[in-house]
Amino acid sequence: MERTEVFEALLEECRSAVERTVFFRISRRADAEDVLQEVYMSAYHKFDTLMDPLSFKAWIVCIARNKCVDYYRKRASETEHWMEIVTDQCMTYGRCGLREQELVRDTLALLAKKDQRILRLHYFEEVPQEEIAKKLQVPLGTVKSRLHAARENFRVLYPEPPRRYLKKEFQEQLSENGSSESHLKEKEENMVKNSNSKLTGDTVLPDFLPKYCIVPSAKLPFKVVWEELQGWMIVPRLGESLTWGLYGMPSQKRMEYAKLTVTGRAQVHGIEGVEIVAIQYDAQDYYRTGSVNKMERRFVAQLTDTHSRYLAESHVEDGVRKCYTFLDGDSFMKNWGFGEDNCGNETHVAAKGILQRIGNTVNICEGFGQSRPHMDVVGRYTVDIAEKKYDTICVMDVESFDDAIVTESYIDQNGRTVLWRRFNRDDWAVARFGIESWSKALPDNERLTVDGKTYVHWYDCISEYIL
Repeated sequence: MERTEVFEALLEECRSAVERTVFFRISRRADAEDVLQEVYMSAYHKFDTLMDPLSFKAWIVCIARNKCVDYYRKRASETEHWMEIVTDQCMTYGRCGLREQELVRDTLALLAKKDQRILRLHYFEEVPQEEIAKKLQVPLGTVKSRLHAARENFRVLYPEPPRRYLKKEFQEQLSENGSSESHLKEKEENMVKNSNSKLTGDTVLPDFLPKYCIVPSAKLPFKVVWEELQGWMIVPRLGESLTWGLYGMPSQKRMEYAKLTVTGRAQVHGIEGVEIVAIQYDAQDYYRTGSVNKMERRFVAQLTDTHSRYLAESHVEDGVRKCYTFLDGDSFMKNWGFGEDNCGNETHVAAKGILQRIGNTVNICEGFGQSRPHMDVVGRYTVDIAEKKYDTICVMDVESFDDAIVTESYIDQNGRTVLWRRFNRDDWAVARFGIESWSKALPDNERLTVDGKTYVHWYDCISEYIL
């Protein structure tokens, strides 16, 4: 085969991984496609330097990452100097746009609301100054002066900006306030230390699911910021920990439980997130790996201003640690991925009019198509559980995890899951379970009808949050 044919054959085998690498990092589609072409051209011209064709995928993905870095370096050089104080360690770009790291987020939180808003509009949402003026209903000159003032206020409070932008008195003020790098590092180490201490100890979850009642509310659904990872209820942020349990129906007996703790920062293919250690106890073999009394999983997950998503998952199977990342295609996406290019779940949740629910009948509204998945708020409900009442919205997920699974998440106004319920389509995995249908296997369990198909209630999940 000629050089070009060999190159094209190798590229075809890993093209999707290269595209995910670029589109995951660059949110502007047109820019991402331009960078992708640069990657292919660079790889083709350097192909003769590749010694081992078996390393082609890792080699070209490395080129793609470097081209993404070059893209942002070029953009940074074209941006006002305020952006220069936000270093690579404090801010990264991902598939969902600009992601704030801890130092940036903490500093912005210290600013006045008007400063926060104008900085977010201009730098994070990239709204032109003329549009900001219209949005805020102020003259363009006022926008310019507010931006200048907000940048200066940010620079004063930011704990580790380049010294060339700091006056001496500002340096002294930072020192007096204890906002030093060592102070922040000590704070983070304490958070991780406290998190690790929560990995041990018996579960506080009951052996049987507390009785509950779900009552529809006449009130309109509220909007909420829901930052939990889909299916595992934990927020991927330093200092977070959670224990949740899974209860089979109709027995309501606890089948397994898991303890999750965010243990520190982590990176996957250059994308920053946090590592989560999940210890599963009494795990069954129905859809997770193995049938064991205790099993450890490790996730890397990321929380942005707009999305919450998994970046990687690993576990030990038959004595071998298996690792999957967002670049691994279906082996990752079928279990942990969600959304286009694994953008994740939207954190700002509101009813979109995609799904309509009346009683236990759910339909996809006209204009949204029949293709899956679909996720939407379907109503407001009062959930009475564990002798407490919660005002919640119900978020229904139609077949994002599997093409025959529907889930209900009842979310309170704190953005936390009060109750999570799973329903199987009547013919889901019947051969694997040796049953004719779920309706016959679980005749007393609740039913849902989704687009004319029957789904049967299988199990519920709750966490220590409600106890």
